[in-house]
Amino acid sequence: MTAAGETGIRLSSATVHEAAGRIGALPSAIKPLSPDMRLEAPAFPVRVPPGDNLWLHRAVYAAERGEVLVVDTGGGFEYGYWGEVLAEAAIARGLAGLVIDGGVRDSRRLIELGWPVFAERLCVRGTAKDPGGDGELGEPVRLGDVTVGLGDLIVADADGVVCVPTASADDIRSRSAERERTETEYIRRLRGGETTLAIYGLP
Repeated sequence: MTAAGETGIRLSSATVHEAAGRIGALPSAIKPLSPDMRLEAPAFPVRVPPGDNLWLHRAVYAAERGEVLVVDTGGGFEYGYWGEVLAEAAIARGLAGLVIDGGVRDSRRLIELGWPVFAERLCVRGTAKDPGGDGELGEPVRLGDVTVGLGDLIVADADGVVCVPTASADDIRSRSAERERTETEYIRRLRGGETTLAIYGLP
């Protein structure tokens, strides 16, 4: 899903990271192409060979509707693995978005499409499509110090990307919603003249 979950609150990446015990933050270099892009969806992990995007074409048709592709490029950052054609294919399949620790291109068109893309960089360099390339679909991948498994909850927005293990996703949703309500109350109190020192009980 890309909207609010059962809590009725659109979760933020920072709130989820805090509610999860400050775990699950993917590398901060992975950013949305446009600050209004956001994701809240189950992960479909993809591992591609550096400089090759054939496994991404395969992933578009292997992932389930509503899943977000989370892609490990094996450190091959300087390639444009994803562009307008793959985005159109993913939209037609009903996929939720893309998170990739590598480059994408056709950025202006991707932004116009409005389909959520979170990438480590922009890069015009083209990729190969080796039928024998070493890749995987649906198996855990590691981005930075976070392992992303099939079905793990991905929450992403302008601040970054967070991964929450499937087993704790419902609990973290609930904790995150409570944090959002608490912060809304803090803001109300600040506008009423209270100080952050008083609200947080700081000396």
